[in-house]
Amino acid sequence: EVQLVESGGGSVQPGGALRLSCAASGFTFSSYAMSWVRQAPGKGLELVSAINSDGRTTAYANSVKGRFTISRDNAKNTLYLQLNSLKTEDTAMYYCLKAWGLVGSPGDNYWGQGTQVTVSS
Repeated sequence: EVQLVESGGGSVQPGGALRLSCAASGFTFSSYAMSWVRQAPGKGLELVSAINSDGRTTAYANSVKGRFTISRDNAKNTLYLQLNSLKTEDTAMYYCLKAWGLVGSPGDNYWGQGTQVTVSS
């Protein structure tokens, strides 16, 4: 059974930083691309970033390019998203998913439960 558990969210001021983690189990983590998707209050799903199975290829939404960094540790079965220079518009629920890109929706069995990031002064 695929399990994805996000952590690291919280409340920060604009300009602050957070590091999100996604602990994976129930599948061979090192064989799969992974992604981060977010959903702001009242808005649709937005693909934030994706990384291929060996971590050598990454992709970012224009809205986060240069501020966020996706990475993975295949030995620890963990996906990361470093969020720097946070803006109020980054406020959202952040989900990790076992896929390259935005596939499916929250509640699907290859999505985590999400971690909330709130950026406000």
